[in-house]
Amino acid sequence: MPLNLTKPLCFFDLETTGINITTDRIVEISILKVYPNGNKESKTWLVNPEMPIPAEVSAIHGITDDKVANEPTFKQLATEINNMIKDADLAGFNSNRFDIPLLAEEMLRADMDFDMKSRLAIDVQTIFHKMEQRTLSAAYKFYCDKTLENAHTAAADTLATYEVLEAQVERYEDLENNAKFLAEFSSRKRFADFAGFIAFNKEGQEVFSFGKHKGKLVTDVLETEPGYFGWLLNADFPLYTKKVLTAIKLRAFNNKLG
Repeated sequence: MPLNLTKPLCFFDLETTGINITTDRIVEISILKVYPNGNKESKTWLVNPEMPIPAEVSAIHGITDDKVANEPTFKQLATEINNMIKDADLAGFNSNRFDIPLLAEEMLRADMDFDMKSRLAIDVQTIFHKMEQRTLSAAYKFYCDKTLENAHTAAADTLATYEVLEAQVERYEDLENNAKFLAEFSSRKRFADFAGFIAFNKEGQEVFSFGKHKGKLVTDVLETEPGYFGWLLNADFPLYTKKVLTAIKLRAFNNKLG
């Protein structure tokens, strides 16, 4: 079924030097632009990241330092890339958590304004996870290779949940086998920035999600401790996080004037 679009939709994917949104760089970007009338155009760029590509990363995507040594930097490509996506919504696979945040960082480093307020973001991975079966019975079969008898009885579901968690910890090396890590890993919060340094509380207000001011309203902290804002802007935080902080500060200032 053709997509019902009212504006262009750019599907895109990045290959990078790693998975750190703040410090890693793009080495390849591919964009497929789909127009409301069904027409398509695509473009792929190799990018010189201006930093070494770790060998273990090159082993995954096949892009080495030599391959990109004579390619343009992202800053040199930023205008062309922006021209392709500026009138479009964005789509990708795990793009809300990785590709869009990293693209935003590269754009801001290249002095190219980038914001998601005027566009939509479709994450195909999230749709996949929400639409395919994610029941306890399915998890029990997948992780433990057992059929859950007497599903939806408290005792059976409780035991199955325990066995699934044990199997998950054993299966995934990235999962630390302690309650604190597992609780943090499995929590879901709404954030104002991509990196998760600024969350929304139950009232929809921005609060810091880290450090000595964790849980405090951003506006309150910036008013009572103005030096903290300067420290944040000069510290090693993502550029998009700094952009969001600046917008909050300006909004509070304008509200005072009003």
